[in-house]
Amino acid sequence: MLRRLLLVVLLLSPACQSGPAAPRWQPLFNGKDLTGWTPKITGYPVGENFGETFRVEDGVLKVCYDAYEKFDGRFGHLFCDREFSNYRLRVEYRFVGEQTPGGPGWAFRNSGLMLHGQSPQSMTIDQDFPASIEVQLLGGREKGDRPTANLCTPGTHVVRDGELWKRHCVNSTSATFRGDDWVTVEIEVMGNHVRHFVGDKVVLEYTDPQFDPGDKNAKRLLAGGADLMLTRGTISLQSESHAVEFRRVDLLELDAD
Repeated sequence: MLRRLLLVVLLLSPACQSGPAAPRWQPLFNGKDLTGWTPKITGYPVGENFGETFRVEDGVLKVCYDAYEKFDGRFGHLFCDREFSNYRLRVEYRFVGEQTPGGPGWAFRNSGLMLHGQSPQSMTIDQDFPASIEVQLLGGREKGDRPTANLCTPGTHVVRDGELWKRHCVNSTSATFRGDDWVTVEIEVMGNHVRHFVGDKVVLEYTDPQFDPGDKNAKRLLAGGADLMLTRGTISLQSESHAVEFRRVDLLELDAD
């Protein structure tokens, strides 16, 4: 009798039921090194990680500037070696320490997640930012509001409220996060619809990400055969002169249907 009961319980459990397995969150970095990631820093060839700007220590992916005497416009991006289309991306990040000397004022406690981006190999050696959709990550100043999970559009446009949005940045409705506490941000990219989450709250959404034909980098990509509308691309983490740490960079791939 006991054997029969155990068999019934096993057959009714989710692991034994038929149908596709539920999608799972997957870490995009291994917690040990930069395997699967490629750096591109302004003024340096693809793959050259000047001063170990990007590194993994104690299981945390860090953006560091201890080898920089001055920032000198060396904007950097660390690219995941895969491209993605439909997904949810979850990061836990925090800003630490002081801004690197020579960094622009707007880059204080400023980093970003670049989505639907071009490949690092397609960037010019002196290009500062990949043509992409940027989820801007900001830390608060001592006073005043400074939301995170904003939108910036290097070489791109989006549609908001039915109109083509051509301004470079727009703020989300998130709270301001000061100090060195960890902050969790999620982004859902589904078809042509993108939503930014802080906690479980949608703080910004838009549709139809696309290249800006008037931008010189986007124009070059379009001339090379790239599609105007952005439906897939690279994911990269940004280096803009203020040290930032990521203890989690996870991705959940979604079915297009």
